[in-house]
Amino acid sequence: MKILFANTEMMIVDRRRVAGLQKRTPATKRWPVVLVLAIAWPLLLACSEQAPPPVETVRAIRTFEVGDPAEGQKRRFSGVVEAADNSSISFEVAGNVHAVNVEVGQKVEKGQVLAVMDDRTFGMKMQAAQAAMGRAEVELNDARSELDRLRKAAEINPGAVSQRSLDQAETQFDSARKNLRYHNSQLDLTRRDLERTVLKAPFDGVVATRQVDPFQQVSLGQVIFELYAEGAMEAAISVPESEIDRVHLGLPAEIRFPALPDQVFNGTVSEISRVAGGANAFPVKAIVDSDNPRIRPGITAEVTLLLGENEDETAYLVPTGALLAGPDESNGFVFIFDPATSTVRKTAVAFDGVRESDVIVRSGLKTGDVIAVAGVSFLRDGQQVIRGNR
Repeated sequence: MKILFANTEMMIVDRRRVAGLQKRTPATKRWPVVLVLAIAWPLLLACSEQAPPPVETVRAIRTFEVGDPAEGQKRRFSGVVEAADNSSISFEVAGNVHAVNVEVGQKVEKGQVLAVMDDRTFGMKMQAAQAAMGRAEVELNDARSELDRLRKAAEINPGAVSQRSLDQAETQFDSARKNLRYHNSQLDLTRRDLERTVLKAPFDGVVATRQVDPFQQVSLGQVIFELYAEGAMEAAISVPESEIDRVHLGLPAEIRFPALPDQVFNGTVSEISRVAGGANAFPVKAIVDSDNPRIRPGITAEVTLLLGENEDETAYLVPTGALLAGPDESNGFVFIFDPATSTVRKTAVAFDGVRESDVIVRSGLKTGDVIAVAGVSFLRDGQQVIRGNR
């Protein structure tokens, strides 16, 4: 470099000498001077300035925490929502409906009057039973008095009253007593029938259906209202006979509703029928773990069950975006995030197909691992990253 500086200084001469030199030197012989200047100038700049070291960019990643291992096979079943607590309400007596006090969709409280039947006939029956009860009481009192009179007479004069007369008096008294009990029961029945002309709500709920109007004649047991309790809802599905043995009470379920397309609700199998219905499918119900008011009886539900409990089928379900292609179709890589160092570790995994939007990872992961789920093709082993939201 010193030589270059010296040569450069020697080239800085008086303009007049240069001008004179240019006059004496042919143009074809001046190009070496220009070439030396072109080569020397970049070298001079390189020696005077040192390039800064490259700065590595810290990449932000989206992460996913590996949950508990999934087992078996996911199956989706379509069904409808039903109220967990519901009841068909009907009059326990036949007659003519006098008034209906509620409408479909109306909330009711326990004991609230839903409908009233014309009670005039039942009132007259109760009055007749009361009259018969009164006569039976009189007959019993007369029989008791006669029996007491004969017993006293026999005590005073044993020969004055025959044993046959005493036996007849006791029989008549016992018959009158039984007759009174009978008429007392009849009175209770007519009183109960009169009370049953008023139809009341058995629990707090909502009127789902109404099948009666005022002045309509109804028969005994005819359904008048469908009432369901608010809050607890169930999804009713049908499971084929080939898979019903893999369903058990308490089995977790994922429940979706077309009316709520962006939400997934947890559920639990609460009922399994022992008798097959149509198409040899068994009715199954899964209770919905939610009190969302938009989940109402009658809407469509899609229930996903994880069937099977074979340990050989144990696997982890991770998003497809977390997998980096490997040497073959059953092996690949994921990047596990280390919170202590804020770096990612490239880890080999074995996978076996896809379930819906998840990859089935058989080995290489454990519960609690945090893995990158986006942009994995731009990551490298040991790279510094910033953990973002899932």
